[in-house]
Amino acid sequence: MTAGKPIPALAELIWNACDADATHIDVEIEKGELGMQAVVVRDNGHGIPHDEIEQLFGKLGGSWKARGARSKTKLGILHGKEGKGRFKALALGRVADWTIVYKDADHRKYRYTLSLIRDDLVDVRVSEPIEADPHFPTGVEVRITELDRTYRSLDASLAVSSLAQIFALYLTEYPDLSISFEHERIDPQVLIAHRDVLSLSDIADADSIHSASVELIEWKMPCDRWIFLCGANGLPFQRSAPSFHAPGHQFTAYIKSSYIDELQERGLLDLAELNAALQRAYDEAVEAIKAHFKARDASAARSKIEQWKAEDVYPYRDEPTTPVDVAERQVFDIVALNVNKHLADFEGATRQTKAFQLRMLRQAIERGPDELQLILKEVLDLPPRKQQELAKLLEDADLGNIISASKLVADRLKFIHGLEALLFEAETRALLKERSQLHRILADNNTWVFGEQFSLTVDDQSLTEVLRKHHQMIGRETVIDAPVKRIDGKTGIVDLMLSRSVPQNRMDEREHLVVELKRPSVKVGAEEITQVEKYAYTIAKDERFRGLKTRWTFWVVSNDLDDFASVRTRQKDKPRGQVSQTEDGLIEVWVKTWSEIISECKARLRFVQDHLQANVDKDASLSYLKVTYDRYLSGIEVQEDNAA
Repeated sequence: MTAGKPIPALAELIWNACDADATHIDVEIEKGELGMQAVVVRDNGHGIPHDEIEQLFGKLGGSWKARGARSKTKLGILHGKEGKGRFKALALGRVADWTIVYKDADHRKYRYTLSLIRDDLVDVRVSEPIEADPHFPTGVEVRITELDRTYRSLDASLAVSSLAQIFALYLTEYPDLSISFEHERIDPQVLIAHRDVLSLSDIADADSIHSASVELIEWKMPCDRWIFLCGANGLPFQRSAPSFHAPGHQFTAYIKSSYIDELQERGLLDLAELNAALQRAYDEAVEAIKAHFKARDASAARSKIEQWKAEDVYPYRDEPTTPVDVAERQVFDIVALNVNKHLADFEGATRQTKAFQLRMLRQAIERGPDELQLILKEVLDLPPRKQQELAKLLEDADLGNIISASKLVADRLKFIHGLEALLFEAETRALLKERSQLHRILADNNTWVFGEQFSLTVDDQSLTEVLRKHHQMIGRETVIDAPVKRIDGKTGIVDLMLSRSVPQNRMDEREHLVVELKRPSVKVGAEEITQVEKYAYTIAKDERFRGLKTRWTFWVVSNDLDDFASVRTRQKDKPRGQVSQTEDGLIEVWVKTWSEIISECKARLRFVQDHLQANVDKDASLSYLKVTYDRYLSGIEVQEDNAA
């Protein structure tokens, strides 16, 4: 009875004043050098007649409110019906003193005092009534002293919003009521950002049906989130903290039903969690609240993204077409909206700055969680917890690998189409006379065009030296692993050779890959095949590699083959393009045309691309986004592909 937190205890005293038909209720905090000295609650209600004191204070539960559903004079809805609220004063301090002015049946006014001490609740000290000045207003002043401590929650900056949450619906129902805290009037309308009513299913109880709803209020200021159980008229009887998260929303929810009134009347509301019918209504209310905020977030997110598009800062131009594109866009929107919310300066930045930062976010998402976390930390300076949450989004959903792999495949497809145009279209082919252009393009992380094993290769100085040692066998005009400086197409056309070593697990094993790019005008024929075979066997036997288990693969690449080479590259029991292989399989010589290489690349890349898209359809990535929707506040509808 006498235990409780400051705000609920103070609210009980205010409810007592409301039930006494007060129109003005003032709360003051008296302070001294040592902090709070007293809490005072004054009202102008009808007071408490002296002959009712024993009934009200003599035994708990004997309240007159339990016998009537309306207040005495204004017939207002009553909050308390158990007679316990007055004892909540002692939750704030050891001593509570009431000064009461009331009017008797003859309309004469009387004044008396009453004192309670927490240590001895049985000893209620009541003075005899004395006649008061006729002009003196009726009402009650409760003064609580010997406070347990200075209550931070009773600071005006916090208390006003807390009391507004509790009395919002009541103050709406009774607009003539004025409640002030430290001379600041509590006006919920000023503090309310949004107000909505959500319908709930009827509550069935024995022979009766009770309608139910949720009144949801969002506040402009930070506040504790509460869900109140209220009667049909909105009077709150109980409150609990919601078990779900709604980041960014400061709200109070009021579950309203006459069924709650009935439970309160029967003294069963304290066992609300054991009441199946009420628990179903509560669970339905929680889902309705979550759905409401989800829809609100989605609307706000769409508006923000549309604003970015209108400002021309959104880093995507076209709508997503594949499941991977959809997943990437959704992850980007989640991250970008969080950045917008947590960086105060982001919204006010220039268009160029916002465009740059959003482009960086897109690139970071494409490259994976590590890159994203670096951007969030080093560039955007997001709070550490938010950095980890957003970077973990890619890890947990396994979208990081899918998105980055998809980006890699897409870039490679663009590259291979561009290479095809350079090699075969008349307009661009004429510009590619100087082979150093092609050499530079391929040597710059694009050796994968010859096979995925080439994407793993590294430079090997000893291999390069061996190739140079024997390169007279293929002609001194061939350039080995070195760019030709002139790229203007005016100098002679030369052959080029790329060489790489593939790392192996064992130190005594090597695998070398050598690609010779022939001049465009040279059709590969018998002479070129014989020449490269001799070259291959010679360098493979070089003393530098003697005693090592070394595999050698040589490729000769040109735009076209003569008839002899065409036959040699299509031999029975040999893969297409292989012209020779030693018995032990350690040396292979291949002849390829650019059209074959490009065609094989396209098929390989499209196969990978299709499987990446199918993986997004089939795995839990998009489902993960759905599950974590509220947590990340994306406000983005996550749609799974029905074809998955």
